[in-house]
Amino acid sequence: MSDPILQVARRVGVVVARVLLYLVLWAGLALLFAAVGIRFQWGEISVNQMLLNLVSVETDGGGGSLVWIGILLVGVLPLLITGGVALGQHARRGNRRENLRRDDDARPRRSSWVGRTVSTVLVAAVVVGGTTAFGSAVGMRDYIKAANSEYDLGEYHVDPTITSDEQKRNLVLIYLESGEATLADDQLFEKDAFASLKDATKAADGWRSIDDLQQYRGGGWTMAGLASTQCGFPLKGGGPAASSGSPNELGNDADSYLGGATCLGDVLEEHGYTSVFLGGANASFAAKETFLRSHGYSAVKDLAHWRAAGEPVTSFRSDWGLSDQRLLARAREEIDALHAGAEATGEPFNLSILTLDTHEPVHVYDYCQVDTQNELTSVFACSMTEVAGFVDYMEEKGYLEDTAVVIMGDHLKHMNASDDFHEQLDDHPNRTIFNRIWVPGTTGDAGDGALRPGVDQLNLYPTVLEAAGLTLKDRQAGLGVSVFTPTVPDGSAQAMEPGPYGDLLDSRSADFYVEAWATEDTAP
Repeated sequence: MSDPILQVARRVGVVVARVLLYLVLWAGLALLFAAVGIRFQWGEISVNQMLLNLVSVETDGGGGSLVWIGILLVGVLPLLITGGVALGQHARRGNRRENLRRDDDARPRRSSWVGRTVSTVLVAAVVVGGTTAFGSAVGMRDYIKAANSEYDLGEYHVDPTITSDEQKRNLVLIYLESGEATLADDQLFEKDAFASLKDATKAADGWRSIDDLQQYRGGGWTMAGLASTQCGFPLKGGGPAASSGSPNELGNDADSYLGGATCLGDVLEEHGYTSVFLGGANASFAAKETFLRSHGYSAVKDLAHWRAAGEPVTSFRSDWGLSDQRLLARAREEIDALHAGAEATGEPFNLSILTLDTHEPVHVYDYCQVDTQNELTSVFACSMTEVAGFVDYMEEKGYLEDTAVVIMGDHLKHMNASDDFHEQLDDHPNRTIFNRIWVPGTTGDAGDGALRPGVDQLNLYPTVLEAAGLTLKDRQAGLGVSVFTPTVPDGSAQAMEPGPYGDLLDSRSADFYVEAWATEDTAP
């Protein structure tokens, strides 16, 4: 009785071992192909970017074909290869059994042992290689290291306290997709891509800028740029302890995004502002609309809105959305209506705009005339010309007399394997973010003092609040300190030395993010 049972157990064990081997092979291939895709499309990213961004891509106006390429590369192709290997191995075993029946020689048994050893080694190599490559592509080592950090964001984060809104004014925020100031260097590039916008925002006319504005450590994608400048802390996941508003559910119609945090739109709403967002892409991408509506924005106008509004097909690019030319034309209509409403009601508005044309891969809209060898240089210049035209329009209409304007890049230009400008940017010592700030009543001759230089994006949160005319206690919000003050309060995160400050931004700060991602239903 024992022999049949032993044979059955042995056969079951062999089948289970083979299944596990194929599952491990599939996982190794999926990780390897994912790593290759990430490196090619985004360069090196972070675990947080992967969790908060890649899980909520959209096939329509949020990456387009990249979604299907990802599915084929990471889902289908590893499965097909694994299935092919399994079928090949099954055929080999069938041939070996047939040979054994014909010739009871010991050599096939030795050959079988060698074959299994080689197969196991190859599978192990794929698994180790895939895991290592994927871990490197998403910065897994840094993510694990951050879990053991001695720092906690909660010890430095400051909820904004508004002491007066008597001077509150209208606000326009313009985020420039991949708006890196380095591209203005006509010694590195074929021409200054920001020339037209710089001409429309001259220091002599009262426009100011933050010298050496830095991307915050750990940032580098659009939602990180929006959240950092409007909430004042690094965008990270809340982990499994977070509420139903956690990033793990952002792709499933979550109704809250950083619901436990007080961000720009929340403060403005509390002080009577109407906040409207305009963007050319699908606002569902990376849960952008959820973030905005969670924080005081009453209207979010995106790809679907522009289609319904009758924009012609030629105004769109299939992978992302509406051109900057048409977006800024629509922005003229929007600010006309908002400004008229503000004059009628006495309550201000916040109009936030996110450009699109400069998002890679390069796409040249019909309105843009390419006059450079590298098309992207011309695309950047065309986009900035449209933004400059909108600034000129605001000035012509007299809106700059009662409206603050903050123009800034959302992040540095991506540098992945498929992107342009590696020669100019890979080894550049100081890549910075383009920015311009207009506060009514400021003139070039009067000069209210230089803005504090060398800060990162987290300092834009209190800066924008002050630009809007709100008086801010201690001039702090989030981890930032307004750039309108040259001094930094003792005990602020901005008073830390660069090394510890970087460690603070890297820290996992689990309790802080659990609270930040909480909703009303889950808040303590």
